[in-house]
Order: sequence, then C-alpha cells, then structure tokens
Amino acid sequence: MRSVVTGIVMTAGLAASLVAQDYRAYQNYDFVAGDKILFEDDFRDAQDGEFPARWKLRKGQAVVNKVDGEPALLLTDGNYAEVEPRIRGNAYLPDTFTIELDFYPKAGGFEKIGVMLTNGDTDHNVFFGSDVNTENTEHDLSASYPGGSDAWDNKWHHLALVYKAGQLKAYEDQSRVLVAPDFGEGFQPKSVYFAGIGETDNPLIFRNVRIAAGGAMNVIQTLTRDGKVVSHILFDVNSSTVKPQSMGAIMDIVKALKSDASLKLEIGGHTDSDGDAAKNLALSESRAAAIKKLMVDQGIDAGRLTTKGYGATKPLAPNNSPENKANNRRVEFTKIA
Repeated sequence: MRSVVTGIVMTAGLAASLVAQDYRAYQNYDFVAGDKILFEDDFRDAQDGEFPARWKLRKGQAVVNKVDGEPALLLTDGNYAEVEPRIRGNAYLPDTFTIELDFYPKAGGFEKIGVMLTNGDTDHNVFFGSDVNTENTEHDLSASYPGGSDAWDNKWHHLALVYKAGQLKAYEDQSRVLVAPDFGEGFQPKSVYFAGIGETDNPLIFRNVRIAAGGAMNVIQTLTRDGKVVSHILFDVNSSTVKPQSMGAIMDIVKALKSDASLKLEIGGHTDSDGDAAKNLALSESRAAAIKKLMVDQGIDAGRLTTKGYGATKPLAPNNSPENKANNRRVEFTKIA
C-alpha cells in the first residue's frame, strides 16, 4: 500500500504547490492565528509509510507519505476515516481558538476535509471544499470557494478557522468564505478531529496542522497592556521567506502603526534550541528583517522599525516538547519608548 499511495499522489502533486508568495492577494486577509500554540505538526518527525505517533486513529486507515517531497498525512480508507491530534486531556480548546492546515483535494476523490469540533457529546462540523458548509449546527450554512472546483482541485490550499464567543469564521487561501454567527446555541467545542472519505487511489491529503489558543487580538490594546505582541508568523522551513498566510497578522501591526504615528516597534525574531546556535541566531535575524521589509512595503517608515535576532536565547518555555518548541519559534513586536 505504501508504494502505490506514494506513486499516485506524487503524480498528481508534482505540478502543484501552495499559492505562490503573492502578498498582494493577502492584503485584505484578516485571519490572525492564536498566540499560544496547543498543537503543531508538519509530520517531519514521522516515519514515511507509518502512522504518525502524535495522532490517534479513530476510524479507517491513514499513513504518512511524501507529497511533492514534503511529508503529509493521507487518509487512505474509511467512510469516514477519522484522525485526531494527541493533546493532553479531552477539553483543551479554550473559548477562543484557531485551527490551520494545508489540504490537497484530489480530483476524483472526496475533495473535502471535515474539521470536526466536539464537546464530547455533540459534534458541530465544518467541511472545507469548493463548497464550504457547516453541519449539525442550529443553522447549517454553506458558501463557495472563489473560482469553484476548477480552482480547487489538485492544488494545495491553506485552510483556517477562528472560533470566538460562539462565532466561527472559515477561510480558504486568502478568502474568508463563511461566517457562522451562531455556531450552535450553548455549544462550546472542547476538542477537534479531522475526517473524510478516504480511498487508496484517492486519499485525503493534509499537512502543517496548527491549533492555537486566542485569535483576533486587539493589537493596540495588547501593546498598551503588555508592551508587546507575540505572533507565530509562518515561514518556509529553515528560511526567512514569510508565507502569505501570515499577512493577516502583519497587516494588523501595520494598521496599528498607521493609527498611531508616534508608535515605534522592535521586531524580534526567536527560534527554538534545535540545531546550531549560530545558525539559529542568523535565521532569527533574517526573519525579523524580512518582516520589516513587508511592513515598509505597506507604507511604514523604516525608521520606526528596528530588528533583532535572539535565536534561542529567550525561550518562553523549556524546549522539551513539540508544543513548547513551537511557542518558542515566534516573532515579538515590542514598543520602543
């Protein structure tokens, strides 16, 4: 099964990659990831051809395989196949949270993935596809991906949702595609799993899963209260190239700077402790500089921004777990007096 699945997926995926670094398309993107990561997995620690240790298999079959040279989780059998992240406890989702992942809808397959939010007794679900819909809610809603199935199939897409005070917003690539103002009266999600119809020839394929507490912060209030904003901006692996999906967080800072002409910020880059310390320091410096350039491109005076790379010298938590390491990999925007 391993070789068959790998061959099929690679053939379909060789010409497909995530949306190019077109930051202009994301200038109106308003998704901001939560500031405390609860779970993050890019499957790089998982053995190819095996089920990943940091996940639970609820139903069906699933396996990690390379897609375009990058590891992904493939749901290969089940109606529905279901997998869930291994997170301590069964009530880890707070009142406000965000979920992100990259998804490859293979033409001829199910072409959707379900983000299944549960309180232990009831599931309220969001199915991401060329048609997006909620399920098992008081008012099931639906919307369409811009461009329809022709723009959806056989491409990588970044999916995201934010849940806050009973409201859910769903995003596909640079578009906010659906808002559910009342995501079930009295329903508070406690945990999440992922599901869909998996087949050997047409598996469901996803990677880069991130679950975080918080989201949609008020930047001005946070800077006034704390003197800094912590952000988990996404970069290409071992690179200072900012992924466009993080433009929502960057544009929030840009708006704060434009609303207060006296505001000046240090952009501080931080890494975890894995790897060579000197390389981590250089990487954190180049990432801070890359963010500054994007902000200057948005009209911010370069003199209002300084950059500094800290490497792994100022961890928020011990570097002893994947989640702690993920929280240590961050960018801090700090007010300059």
